[in-house]
Amino acid sequence: MSKLWGGRFTGQTDSLVQRYNASIGFDIRLYDEDITGSVAWAGELAEIGLLTEVESAAIIEGLEQVRQEFAEDRFAVLPDDEDIHSAVERRLTELVGPTGGKLHTGRSRNDQVATDFRLWIMRACDRLDDQLTDLQIALLDSAEGALNLPLPGYTHLQHAQPITWGHWSLSHFWPLARDRERLAGVRRATSELPLGSAALAGTAFPIDRPRLAHRLGFAGISANSLDAVSNRDFVVEFLAMAALLGVHLSRLAEQLILFSSAEFGFVRLADAYSTGSSIMPQKKNPDTLELTRGKSGRLIGNLTGFLATLKGLPSSYDKDLQEDKEPVFDAFDTLDIALPVMAGLIRTLELRPERMAAQLEDGLLATELADYLVHRGIPFREAHHLVGQAVRVAEARGVGLTDLTAADLQAISPHFGEDAASVLTVSAALAARAVPGGTAPAALAAQLTAARQKAGST
Repeated sequence: MSKLWGGRFTGQTDSLVQRYNASIGFDIRLYDEDITGSVAWAGELAEIGLLTEVESAAIIEGLEQVRQEFAEDRFAVLPDDEDIHSAVERRLTELVGPTGGKLHTGRSRNDQVATDFRLWIMRACDRLDDQLTDLQIALLDSAEGALNLPLPGYTHLQHAQPITWGHWSLSHFWPLARDRERLAGVRRATSELPLGSAALAGTAFPIDRPRLAHRLGFAGISANSLDAVSNRDFVVEFLAMAALLGVHLSRLAEQLILFSSAEFGFVRLADAYSTGSSIMPQKKNPDTLELTRGKSGRLIGNLTGFLATLKGLPSSYDKDLQEDKEPVFDAFDTLDIALPVMAGLIRTLELRPERMAAQLEDGLLATELADYLVHRGIPFREAHHLVGQAVRVAEARGVGLTDLTAADLQAISPHFGEDAASVLTVSAALAARAVPGGTAPAALAAQLTAARQKAGST
């Protein structure tokens, strides 16, 4: 079979140009979507009388046979198969004869590939949503299992105030909930049928595009044929979603790397999610987490690279748009393994409460003392200053804040009462933050319930 576009050419394509131009090496992944779109197109051609019922049935039967060959890994790609569309059409014609040449009536590879790719991304969104949900549930289960287990909270990677393991785990749940919302938005934006736009000006045949959209599971149709064949906003949105999701996974991984180090020791990774050293027998390395952190860089690169590709395109379809698939496939493949790996790692994580407790030092409670003074009518700025003096006295003596006596505090200010030390406990600090989103047991329980509902409804 000659090239789909070879009629006006007399010379042969240079072999290197043939390789340079071909996309079959990666767009073969679209075989199922390409065949699905072609089956629907054959049905529409029959509806408007451009195919007889016999011809339509023969084409559809042939397409399903080609699909089966792909599914069973029996499809033979030939050197002249430029892309998935030409490969499918070539094999179809081998099976059904010249009737196969009628299938491409009224459409172009421009609207065909845009349709195939949208179908593929819609399915990819559904799969990633399932995997994101599973990671969310792993975090929720971890939170529920140690909802009120105290550990230090950090700002600037310095001790700040007490939090709990449940509070920490839930802090990584909510970014993933936003990622799922973005993913749903990508799917909605992608669910717009370009088929019927042909090369750029629209098909010349009376195809019922809304009916075709319904057949293929799209929510609607594109409004402008010129825009439809060049629109890759949905690709950018998918890559942007993937990049930000990668950042969220990277931040989770980074903190677990720190928490699993000897300096922290708050958690211990399961052997199944760790590796060792080729020279140091004692090592247990968090390579799984480091890979997750590292792969966020390639997800960001996929986004920025494709944006750079788009920025110079004039209008309609340009061959540059062939560069849209590999970054999307790479982003999907990266997340398709990173998400379940991270879910498994979270589920097998061993918490070490004794190591967390050892880091609950007195400085974490300084804000409690300032709040105590505020409750006694002292302006917060003054209270902050007075507690800062108390911290300085304790440091000068080499003792903790809780080691200062009522007399020591009253020597700094008479606003400190005899009961000041009563607020200097971790449990009191946690319980004091009873607002929604805070660390008090009731607030955490409510947040966990809300998160469970969110995981099931997003």
